Amino acid sequence: MAGGLYSRRKLAEKKRAAAYERFGINREIRGGYDSSAAARCANGTFVGRRRSGVTVWRGIPFALPPTGARRWRAPMPVRDSDKTYEAFYNGLTPIQTELGSEQASYYPQGEDCLYLNVWSDTGVKSPKTVMVFFHGGSYGWGGTADPIYDGLSLVCAHRDIVLVTVGYRTGLMGFVDFSGVPGGEGYTDAPNLGILDQIEALRWVQKNISAFGGDKSNVTIFGESAGGGSVSLLPLIPAARGLFKRVIAQSGSVALTYSKEECADFTRRFLSAAGAGCMKDLLSLSEDQLKQINRKINDYNNFPQRDGVLIPLDAYAPYENGYTSDIDILIGTNANELNYWIGELGGIVPYFFGLPVKFENDLPGFSKEDRKRVKQFMRGLKGKKMWRITEFYNELMFRLPAVRQAEAHAKNGGRAYMYYWTQPSAIPYRGACHAVELAYVFGNLEQTIYTGNNINEELSQLAMEAWVQFAKTGDPSTGGLHWEPYSVEARRPTMILSDKPHVQQEVLEEQRRQLYPLLDYWLNASYASLSYNVPFIRKTVAAAALSVAAIAAGCVLAWKALNESD
Repeated sequence: MAGGLYSRRKLAEKKRAAAYERFGINREIRGGYDSSAAARCANGTFVGRRRSGVTVWRGIPFALPPTGARRWRAPMPVRDSDKTYEAFYNGLTPIQTELGSEQASYYPQGEDCLYLNVWSDTGVKSPKTVMVFFHGGSYGWGGTADPIYDGLSLVCAHRDIVLVTVGYRTGLMGFVDFSGVPGGEGYTDAPNLGILDQIEALRWVQKNISAFGGDKSNVTIFGESAGGGSVSLLPLIPAARGLFKRVIAQSGSVALTYSKEECADFTRRFLSAAGAGCMKDLLSLSEDQLKQINRKINDYNNFPQRDGVLIPLDAYAPYENGYTSDIDILIGTNANELNYWIGELGGIVPYFFGLPVKFENDLPGFSKEDRKRVKQFMRGLKGKKMWRITEFYNELMFRLPAVRQAEAHAKNGGRAYMYYWTQPSAIPYRGACHAVELAYVFGNLEQTIYTGNNINEELSQLAMEAWVQFAKTGDPSTGGLHWEPYSVEARRPTMILSDKPHVQQEVLEEQRRQLYPLLDYWLNASYASLSYNVPFIRKTVAAAALSVAAIAAGCVLAWKALNESD
């Protein structure tokens, strides 16, 4: 164990060192500069660096630093400026704990994290389609400094687009409810600040993207996991109307949200860890203190809150009443989403022990009839119970919310397309896990953190082309692959993305029929209030006790036999 801990520390040190090598501070330029790599924006002229014919601008501020009096406040637009600045380095990663699967977490962190990056071949005819990416990380991790999100490969392959990646506040700086804290009544935006940051970034894009050759009237937002949830929520928000035309949601939907009640636990933990009793105490914390507190509570971070103000209490409703029908949607999930958490929990053994506890906590919340429905679903699957529980969560946390979102959108006049990613990772037990498609979509096939060494270059080229075609036209069909719009009438045609891509109707139809009614429970990844007094734990403890007793009895018999032989 000590050796394993040492190895993990050495690996973390290596990742931190690599991240810090990429770090720098963008300075004001007072002398000459490369005008061919410059973009004149409202808040200044930004000078990037050219690579492979593409200009890369990093660390452009899109909002005022959310620090000091602006801490836990809605983002404020940047001020106009006629100054010239370097745009060589990513902005800071938002405050978070270091996590092996989140490479940006090893990059320098801070409250001042509202920056974006742009890739564009300015030699290509303008205006060009704009694609804006929001990273994942369970709304508590992630950042644009993660090399898997580097846009160079994607833009080199498709030089008729402009790519933007956006940083936003996460965890205790971006999603915390202070409504029950003395003095917190004026911080009504705090539960959804990360989403408001994204809206401010999109406003900046509308105002400035033409300086990079982009077409502000043809903007597609896309994201994975929390980013997929974000781009699913943004169409519901009146303040975001008109800021984009299309949405690509990868393994994320409106289901990745919390109720106000679910958000309360994180606030209690925050106050306790900070030794704070009121908002004034929290505002007095230094950035270093916030980082230390975050190390204790980051695992319990909130998702966006269905507050009934920014986000509807029923986040499916705008899709179901046609409010979103003026945008195009491409949405999908991976076949083995939950297997990603085998790595997050430390391996197959802790995963096998942890997941049943979550399942047995969730099950009592269902009605008697729905518990029967779950048991029937489980009986209909093959394999060990652990993998059947995994498939239960694959459906209710990822696959079915995406289906409901696409189905409602299509029924109410919107154009929708759906994919199902089945190309597996080479890492043991992962399969087509959560995030496995990221390296493919960005064309960064050397980033094997999720894929292992099982890379299909042709699939990457296809995925990039489909994503770009959808952004440009609203139809992801490529030269060699026709992609049918999703609808119930057409029996839910879905593109299977694998080494042999093809369209399939009614994917996992029986599972959908069995579990679809359970979506109204809003089952999610929250584990803040898990009870360990569940049958699985009691049985495990009993079995362990029996094993110990059996070993003890064996030792006694062996001792007696030894003495008798003497």
